[in-house]
Amino acid sequence: MTVKRRCHGRNRKGRNHTSQVCCDGCGCKLAKDKAIKRFTVRNMVDKSSLRDLQDACVIDKYELPKLYVKLQYCVSCAVHRKIVRPRSREERKIRYSSRTAVLDRFRKKE
Repeated sequence: MTVKRRCHGRNRKGRNHTSQVCCDGCGCKLAKDKAIKRFTVRNMVDKSSLRDLQDACVIDKYELPKLYVKLQYCVSCAVHRKIVRPRSREERKIRYSSRTAVLDRFRKKE
C-alpha cells in the first residue's frame, strides 16, 4: 500500500510504543512523537507594564525573569493555528534537520 510520508507522520525510530501527551489547543491525547512541539520564550509581563516595573525597581539593570513554555499541538490544531502548513507531494520528500533550514528555504523564495 502506498504511504503519504516516509515517517508515517511520526518521529518514532526503533521504538515500539511512546507515551501520550495532551494537545495544548484542543486537549486531545496523542502520541508524544506525533505531537508538533514548539518552545517559546515570553516575558512575564506585557510591554506596557514592563516600563513601569523597571522604573519602580530598586536594583539597576534588573532583568525580569522570562516564561519558558513548551507547547505541544496535534496536527489539526497546528495546521489551524498556522504553526505548520501542508506541503505538496514533492515537498513532502524533503526532510529537514533543523528549523533554520526551513526558514532559509522560505527566505530564498521572497
